[in-house]
Amino acid sequence: MTTMLRTAPVVVTADLVEATVPAPESLRPWFTELGRIPTMRDLADSFAHIPQAATTIVLRTQESGPREALVIGPQTRALYSHPNKPASCLRLRLAPGAARPLLGVPAALLTDRVIRLADLPGVAAGLADELIELSADEIFQFLESALPQRISEDATRRAQREVLRSAITALSAEPNVRSMRALAADLAVSERQLRNLFTAGIGVSPKHFARIDRLRRTLAQVRTTLSTQLPTSTGDYEPTTTLARLAADNGYFDQSHMTADFRTLMGVPPSSFLRGAVPAPSPCRPLNRL
Repeated sequence: MTTMLRTAPVVVTADLVEATVPAPESLRPWFTELGRIPTMRDLADSFAHIPQAATTIVLRTQESGPREALVIGPQTRALYSHPNKPASCLRLRLAPGAARPLLGVPAALLTDRVIRLADLPGVAAGLADELIELSADEIFQFLESALPQRISEDATRRAQREVLRSAITALSAEPNVRSMRALAADLAVSERQLRNLFTAGIGVSPKHFARIDRLRRTLAQVRTTLSTQLPTSTGDYEPTTTLARLAADNGYFDQSHMTADFRTLMGVPPSSFLRGAVPAPSPCRPLNRL
């Protein structure tokens, strides 16, 4: 059966409301970007956090409430929440391989967890109190002055980061074409070394990273496709692509493969997600301790 994309998505996701700024070159070994989510005052809808294969330092400010510096590890499944208080967030995304030098632990210990930044043993914990007092425009300048003298890395760690970057580039370009053995051979490492680098430096396996990356690209394509459609007189949208085409464009074997993967990661099939038929929202995740 051919399924057409007909309606604009009704689920609010963090990616839709976040404005991002790339990290300056001097901070690229440790951060990729700074995201800003404005204070959300319309709390009528649930809020979706789609899977993310990155560790993030979140500076959260509740309206008329406390400020918090949290670390959210890689998220392997979508979360649907219903915020009960207006809050804004600044989100510093860590570069691949930056968890241990910044936070003092491998990324795998943070996967699907939320931990106070100050509770971690790395150098970034000592910056928590200052970070939560800064505006978005001040954060990168502060980090450029504070981090270099606190972090020392050897050539081995820098080389491992370079392997991770190369692997991520390859997986994003061809998520379903090359085997892990071929990728490892191209990078002059063993499959076991490649898995270990991903587990410690990103928090998920290479295959799981590829699945999350492909899902995010698929959702981005859906948003782009639907944003260019004009509503008809009935308020519906003229279909311009099919789920089968969406699957083919993003490296899935076929539509059923995409639907199964989407359901596993998002909790519902793509057709349900696009209608807004998503799992019931849950409270915010509790804080964890190491």
